[in-house]
Amino acid sequence: MQDFLFYLNLGWEHIISLDALDHQLFVLALIAVYSFNDLKKVLILVTAFTIGHSITLALSTFDIIRINSDWVEFLIPLTIVLTSLNNILIRNKKQSQNTANYYLALIFGLIHGMGFANTARVMIAKSQSIAIPLLGFNIGLELGQIAIVFGILMLLFILLKLFKVNQKDWILFVSSGVFALSLKMTLERIPF
Repeated sequence: MQDFLFYLNLGWEHIISLDALDHQLFVLALIAVYSFNDLKKVLILVTAFTIGHSITLALSTFDIIRINSDWVEFLIPLTIVLTSLNNILIRNKKQSQNTANYYLALIFGLIHGMGFANTARVMIAKSQSIAIPLLGFNIGLELGQIAIVFGILMLLFILLKLFKVNQKDWILFVSSGVFALSLKMTLERIPF
């Protein structure tokens, strides 16, 4: 149980810590087009991201895949650029956006999982079983993402209901800000 809690906390910190800005920006970009009315869809999205993240961690821990960390550090903010750009370009086509976001969450979760893969490979390899560490880490990651989601959705609720902000303006504002920040991170991390 102690190992499980250790990895649960590690997963939580992986998404909640101040060093996790890239993951937080991705979650923000991913859910910027939703509100509390879409809570079920949002939870499916974050779970799709966690599934992608989990697959990469498992494959990495078994040393089935290895990708140069410079490329991973470049690809992670690039996924955020693409997600926020998707919000900006098709913000008036909600159904198209919903479908695209599920795929983005799963596929980009695979890429984001590589960001922790080297650390996970070393830490989990020392463990006798891979199941408990991966389960604990991924549950912690999912709980952290859900906490971020609720924070964002609460902020949006306040803006929409109390300050009467237009949701399309919110999507454009948030997605543009995330796009600018993640584009800067992407350009700073070009691996060639």
